[in-house]
Amino acid sequence: MTIFLVIDEDAMVTVNLAKAKAHLSKLLDRVEAGDEVLITRHGRPVARLSSAAGPKRRIRSLAEFRAKMPKWRRPSAALLRELRDQGL
Repeated sequence: MTIFLVIDEDAMVTVNLAKAKAHLSKLLDRVEAGDEVLITRHGRPVARLSSAAGPKRRIRSLAEFRAKMPKWRRPSAALLRELRDQGL
């Protein structure tokens, strides 16, 4: 069971090194959502995880997502076959 300690209103989460190693993917999900994570060793802060980019924004619809995709000159299946045949 993981116990997170929120130490202020700025969504700072403090977790010890052992729990950070065991639950890194969950901590990264929180960082992507905009939280900051403070990792401690023997009760002393040693690292701070913060997002490299802003929080992810949701796509309103699949049609909106598809409209933003680049148009290919030929079907993707043909492209994949060509890459496979080239050994990539």
